[in-house]
Amino acid sequence: MRWKRLTGRTVAGLLTAGLISAGLLPVTASAAEATDLARGKTVTASGSHGLYPAANANDGRIDSYWESNGLPADLTVKLGADADLQSVVVKLNPDPIWARRTQDIQVLGRTQDGTTFSSLRARAGYVFNPATNQNTVTIPVDGRVADLQLKFFANTEAPGAQIAEIQVLGTAAPNPDLTVSALSWSPSSPSETDDITVEGTVRNTGSAASPATTVDVSLGGVVVGSAPVGPLAAGASAPVSVEAGRRPQGSYTVSALVDPTDTVVESDDTNNSRTTASPLVVGQSPGPDLEVRSISSDPASPAVGATVTFTVAVHNRGTSAVSAGTVTRLTVGSTTLNGTAPAIAAGATANVTLGGSWKATNGGATLTATADATNLVAETSETNNTFARSIVVGRGAAVPYTELEAEKADYRGTLLRSDAERTFGHTNFATESSGRASVRLNSTGEYVEFTSTAPANSIVVRNSIPDAPGGGGREATISLYADGAFVRKLDLSSKYSWLYGNTDSPEGLTNTPGGDARRLFDESHALLTETYPAGTKFRLQRDASDDAAFYIIDLIDLEQVAAPSSQPSGCVSITTYGAVANDGIDDTTAIQRAVTANQNGEIDCVWIPAGQWRQEQKILTDDPLDRGQWNQVGIRDVTIRGAGMWHSQLYTLTPPHEAGGINHPHEGNFGFDIDENTHISDIAIFGSGTIRGGDGNHEGGVALNGRFGKDTKISNVWIEHANVGVWAGRDFDNIQELWNPGDGVEFTGMRIRNTYADGINFANGTRNSTVYNSSFRNTGDDALAVWSSKYVKDQSVDIGHDNSFRNNTIQLPWRANGIAIYGGYDNRIENNLISDTMNYPGIMLATDHDPLPFSGQTLIANNGLYRTGGAFWNEDQEFGAITLFPQNLPIPGVTIRDTDIVDSTYDGIQFKTGGGLMPDVKIQNVRIDQSNHGSGILAMGGARGNATLTDVTVTDSRDGHVLIEPGSQFTISGTPNGARAKR
Repeated sequence: MRWKRLTGRTVAGLLTAGLISAGLLPVTASAAEATDLARGKTVTASGSHGLYPAANANDGRIDSYWESNGLPADLTVKLGADADLQSVVVKLNPDPIWARRTQDIQVLGRTQDGTTFSSLRARAGYVFNPATNQNTVTIPVDGRVADLQLKFFANTEAPGAQIAEIQVLGTAAPNPDLTVSALSWSPSSPSETDDITVEGTVRNTGSAASPATTVDVSLGGVVVGSAPVGPLAAGASAPVSVEAGRRPQGSYTVSALVDPTDTVVESDDTNNSRTTASPLVVGQSPGPDLEVRSISSDPASPAVGATVTFTVAVHNRGTSAVSAGTVTRLTVGSTTLNGTAPAIAAGATANVTLGGSWKATNGGATLTATADATNLVAETSETNNTFARSIVVGRGAAVPYTELEAEKADYRGTLLRSDAERTFGHTNFATESSGRASVRLNSTGEYVEFTSTAPANSIVVRNSIPDAPGGGGREATISLYADGAFVRKLDLSSKYSWLYGNTDSPEGLTNTPGGDARRLFDESHALLTETYPAGTKFRLQRDASDDAAFYIIDLIDLEQVAAPSSQPSGCVSITTYGAVANDGIDDTTAIQRAVTANQNGEIDCVWIPAGQWRQEQKILTDDPLDRGQWNQVGIRDVTIRGAGMWHSQLYTLTPPHEAGGINHPHEGNFGFDIDENTHISDIAIFGSGTIRGGDGNHEGGVALNGRFGKDTKISNVWIEHANVGVWAGRDFDNIQELWNPGDGVEFTGMRIRNTYADGINFANGTRNSTVYNSSFRNTGDDALAVWSSKYVKDQSVDIGHDNSFRNNTIQLPWRANGIAIYGGYDNRIENNLISDTMNYPGIMLATDHDPLPFSGQTLIANNGLYRTGGAFWNEDQEFGAITLFPQNLPIPGVTIRDTDIVDSTYDGIQFKTGGGLMPDVKIQNVRIDQSNHGSGILAMGGARGNATLTDVTVTDSRDGHVLIEPGSQFTISGTPNGARAKR
């Protein structure tokens, strides 16, 4: 049964319900006014056992419970502000199956200004007995606290503490309570050329005076300005006014948030924001207005070195015509091309052919087109003339940012370089660095200074700072300068890095400091307030106020981020359903309502405006069979669009193992569960996982998971701090009637960072699916994988096949492969760049993980692998850059061609002992250079099969160009250029 929470019950009512043990709480007038102050509040614990998180102690259900992972243990309820307490009610399930038990409990509390807990009730043994007190104990307490803690020392029936529900009864202490009212704007019906002012009233509805603070005003979910709010006596109010400037044509939700940084301790932090019932509508101003709609290239997918020409579509969204002669300009790399636009009527579009051409460079580039580039026309808006897109050429993704390495910049600090074998897992910062080098800043004044090569208004810093002494991470700042002028402090964190342990089993690693560490780096990102031109010197400097013990800078990304996209016609904003940007309050309910409305055909698509949106539960379809936290029904026929991955960002603050009530503990409390025909674009999803599976089988969750089905397309989504970025496919036994493997699923423009396991895994029969033009950095397990698993409906049909990984850039997988294929047929790995794997191959074909067999052809073509391979599993297994591992099952039909393998830690191509056959491998037009601790091509002693070499070049390999170990049943025909085989 589901337990209904009690709010404001009288003591008589509580006694009637059997919730207060007779004689323990006197019936007084003040007691009659007591409410459950713990309702809806955050609950944390010193540790949790398995699937029994702390959140279960406050979820309103008597049939779920928290259990600690040992004793002593503590459970803390954060009330949010001081309250005068009367009692604490601790419950277990009253079902007689719960045997009588005694738990030793101490009650402690801490005030809102306090730093330490003080005892409110000494340790005592409390009897929980279904027969006598319905497994409910009431502990009288007296004191004023903001945080209430129960400390458990013993439990006669379990090795850990147990609580099904906790109630903290009392009354709120005097505190301020800030609210916003009377939001309006002037002019009341503005146009695009009007300056807008937003006005409102801040009131202190609390019972104590409030100190000075600020109020933020947002339009369409984006903060546009702030105003100071002076001290307010209880009951007092003050007007506020914020200049919002000019806005493009459109409809904007208007909201205000007082005390946005939560510096004022209030009796209620949930009522600080207000959103107007009606939107602010900005009308179009008369006059011309040019914008670029698209850029076309000929050829559309050029080869490296090809001559490329361009056509730009220029649209006049204004109300009057534009005369012929305006200049349309396109920049790509160092090339600038111009064209002359014809006359363009209001509402019309003209295709402008640009003069000249561009020579395509490997990896592609960003195309940036500008209408009216010489400013001949006075337009309604001068901010919407530019449009940018990527063009993909050759290998790797055409990313919109420029990556700059610390070791190649100017610096004052200590250069870190990896040892010769790139030893991993022993707190080796250089091994985990891009290019196997980084810079350490130990002292005030030390810095790394990068010179930009393109305009930029954002920065990403890959860095490492120390963990907190007891684990769990810490925060620190570093100072950013541009051309010598201070720009801002960047916030860095070690919360999501630093895993400890000497084991290579991911579930054996821990967040608790001790011994060797790995996964040492994380990333920080910031959107800057202005654009800095090419040639700007960006300096990351350790100033006196930057107080981490050390800073290690690996690289930065500089990017020119476009302004937030406008709300598309037909899309309905999540703010319509109650979401409020940037207020720190969980928006899950609003997002879920919007998605459900789209799925039911009530709206055309879901719009996530620019802003930070907190999400603490997975978005899915309500399970009609009410499977509770095991619900595995995804969304379908849904379109979700955002204003851009830098602008529309979903985030969670609760680690998945502490969330409670999630649809599946492995899959987490954030992101989306997808069943079919779902389109998601231009958003970010930031999780809060901190571990792969250790410390009580805790996991970091999956951002996008589900069956995926047909016609699902995901583009331009940034995922970070998840266990897995995307897991496509469910086991057949997960609701068999909904079996629907991914077919034709497409991922483009993905940016996946800092996961604890896979980046994107095509599992459970996923077929005909693609990951294209996407980037991956610091993934745990494989950045990309096809796992043709056996957990399918029909093993003769549901095979992973015809999947393609094309034009992706993969860096720094910290535990497994860059790309892996486990079974299936006709899968392709083409045009990818893979670098700096910690211990596994850049590309691996394998039959471990018990897949369905390989058949047909597996193509590995036109890839570049740099500094890949490594040693793992107690450093006993040495992997090549490309490794074939036929563990018992054969791997037939492999072609490796048109590929560069450079600076491998061990072998270039490795045929591994495993028992299965590797017949008729074709290796064509492959260059292998500098296999540092192995051979160009190695066939191990237990390898079986044969390979044919055509136009293969091997240079500078320590153990020779081709090595067939004694006892091997593998044969190689053809000789690499200038080389001979060794035995």
